[in-house]
Amino acid sequence: MSQSVIVMGMVLTAMPVNDYDKRITILTKERGKITAFARGARRPSSQLLAATNPFAFGEFEVFEGRNSYNVTKANIQNYFRELVLDLDAASLAFYFAEFAEYYCQENNDEREMLKLLYQSFRALENSRYSKELVRAVFELKAITINGEGPQVFACMHCHAKEDLCFFSVKRGGIFCRTCAKEVQGMYISDSTRYTMQYIISTPVARLYSFTVSEEVLRELKMIMKEYMAYYVHHDFKSLSIFG
Repeated sequence: MSQSVIVMGMVLTAMPVNDYDKRITILTKERGKITAFARGARRPSSQLLAATNPFAFGEFEVFEGRNSYNVTKANIQNYFRELVLDLDAASLAFYFAEFAEYYCQENNDEREMLKLLYQSFRALENSRYSKELVRAVFELKAITINGEGPQVFACMHCHAKEDLCFFSVKRGGIFCRTCAKEVQGMYISDSTRYTMQYIISTPVARLYSFTVSEEVLRELKMIMKEYMAYYVHHDFKSLSIFG
């Protein structure tokens, strides 16, 4: 007989099932990405009505079945309700959640992705941060967490750590001025390189603690647009709104 377990996580997606039920995807600290059914969650009187909406973050009590879980209780710490009041913020939040659903797996250690989602949602709610910067930071950190991040700390060819100024998407990293002569790519400023190094190496909890100039943001957006197109072969529907 199965027993209930408590998992900490965030709802990535929610889908109506039958007349009053929901099928949700939760990214959890303990069990990675799981699929769960919430019986009666669409009834107006259900205690799970709000707890099974996308972005809800907290503790979920679930029973493990043969192919999925069943949610029985939830203790939500943050609903991120302010995100839905801003179309751009909401569309990016759905994109981040869709990204996590695409990359994450069940019974895999996805704690860093869960932390990144939570901190990125908080950053989207903070007017101090440009949403375009939040997107670039999320993308670079997310692909780094998933083992596909670029090498930006030393030249890809000679391993020099000085005069690193040329980035190649196809080669997946940075080159010094001397080695860049035979590589296709783009010149980037020292500030952009420092920003990328910071994003890649900094713990998620301290990730959103800086702003950048327009020039750095422009270069960072250009790099991530090409890098994502080259290495992430997936059409994220949520981006159709934000662009």
